[in-house]
Formats: sequence, C-alpha cells, structure tokens
Amino acid sequence: MKHVYGIFVAFLLLILPTPLLAQDYKNVEVRKVLVSSVTSNGTPLKYLQTAQPEVTVLVVRVPPGGSTGWHQHPVPVYAYMLEGTLNVEIKGAQTSIFKKGDAILEVMNTLHNGYNSGSETATLVVFYTGAVGVPNVVKEKVEAIPARP
Repeated sequence: MKHVYGIFVAFLLLILPTPLLAQDYKNVEVRKVLVSSVTSNGTPLKYLQTAQPEVTVLVVRVPPGGSTGWHQHPVPVYAYMLEGTLNVEIKGAQTSIFKKGDAILEVMNTLHNGYNSGSETATLVVFYTGAVGVPNVVKEKVEAIPARP
C-alpha cells in the first residue's frame, strides 16, 4: 500500500507545476479581431494544397498617396493593420477600407489595388501562406502602347 501511495505522491508532484505555470498567464489579454470563412469580398476562403508549404511575413508601409499597384495573389494572404488607413479596390467591384486594428482576409486570384488616401502612413503585417516556388504576388500585366512612327 505504501508503494501505491508513493507513486500517487510522485504523480501529483509531476503534475503540480502545470497549474502553477498557468498562473503566469493570468494577465494575458485576448481580443478576437476577426472570425470569417470568406475573404474581404465575400469569396469563400481556400487553402493552398501543397507538399512544400512556405510562409512569408512582411511589414508593408504605404505612404500617403502611395499604392500597391494592381496585383493578385495565387496564395492565401492575411494582414493586420498596425496604423493608418488602407483602401483596397477590387477591379470592377467594391472598395473596402481597413483601419488600424482591422484584419484583412485578402482575395485570391482577383485583381486589386491597395492605396492610401489618408494623411498618415498605412502600416500592416502581411502573412502569405504559400508554397515553395509559387509567387505570393502577381502584378497586373499592362499591354505596352506601340510607339508612333
């Protein structure tokens, strides 16, 4: 019986630190920013199917009057606005406005342009959930205007 009691005490000593460590997290604040199953234009989210996943994280700064140019993403892209305001126009469709503290679930395979019409720099953290060898951004192809003779 003493042997079983000893094992029980040893087990309690092993698990005792776990609740004590949980106390280290009592001052953590959690704020849900966004829960969604669709992108910013209402298209259902899609995950990339790949054997070689690759995540790229960037901090992007768009100055007042600045623009990303028309582009699209063949991979899922998520962003979080750190400061400022960013307008995201979808080619031939609506424009969404994102402010400090907003999460962005970017559209895939759809031309869009992010621009800053505000007076302060727009800064965002961007997470590309792509694949090795697959570009995260594809710029719009613009046909060259032929030169006049």
